[in-house]
Amino acid sequence: MKQIAIQGEHGCFHDIAAHAYFSGEQVQITCCATFEEVFEQVENDPTVIALLAIENTIAGSLLHNYDLLRKSGTTVVGEQRLHIRHCICCLPDDDWTTVVEVHSHPVALMQCRSFLDSHSGIKAVEAADTAGAAAYITQNQCHGRAAICSAEAARLYGMKILEDSIEDNKHNFTRFLVACRPQRADFLRPLSEADKASIVFSLPHEEGSLSKVLTILSFYGINLTKIQSLPVIGHEWEYLFYIDLTFDSLTRYRQAIDAITPLVKSIRILGEYKEH
Repeated sequence: MKQIAIQGEHGCFHDIAAHAYFSGEQVQITCCATFEEVFEQVENDPTVIALLAIENTIAGSLLHNYDLLRKSGTTVVGEQRLHIRHCICCLPDDDWTTVVEVHSHPVALMQCRSFLDSHSGIKAVEAADTAGAAAYITQNQCHGRAAICSAEAARLYGMKILEDSIEDNKHNFTRFLVACRPQRADFLRPLSEADKASIVFSLPHEEGSLSKVLTILSFYGINLTKIQSLPVIGHEWEYLFYIDLTFDSLTRYRQAIDAITPLVKSIRILGEYKEH
């Protein structure tokens, strides 16, 4: 049985993504209040696997998670894309006439802004987690309160779905990364099947330094699917560049990494894995 650490309660989108990625396998989910706690679980127990959201098609990148991933020393072994669908749900004996508040994670509230604007009589209240909001309402029998969460969470906590698919954009996807201790990486993904990599590097503060790196990657036939820069704290005008690459040849990819290494100040491969 695989031990998976996630941020959020049972029924949250991290939980759904974990079961989707490890479909057909036995998993035990450890629910954490924060992403920091997720990586603490991995640090304390080498058998634990972390699953964390890294970007959303609407909300963008989760910048803090990039930093946590780099500092954790874990290795990315896979990714999972999940179609995000939100519903609004309440206690079984509540309905539209009794609901006065709706609770959910700030990102979920933002993704349902048009729906909430059309129900201006209901007050939106931020919560730490989508499924956690549903769990709290059920456990404390909070009449008059609703939650925005997944339909799976609503059913898990015995809530009544007032309306499903209330998200503003129906093309709402989140990408999750699966990470573990480096010593376990080969047991969780065959390197021979890898066609994607996540790397992070810093550059000298010189004109054209980034374009040189990108030119070399292009020469080796490496495709960039994501580039994200974050400032290096305490070093003015210096940045860390997080890049996702896809490739057809593991050998050509390795040659490309060797070719750009002399041009960067530092470089680290965060993980090599199969693209979802």
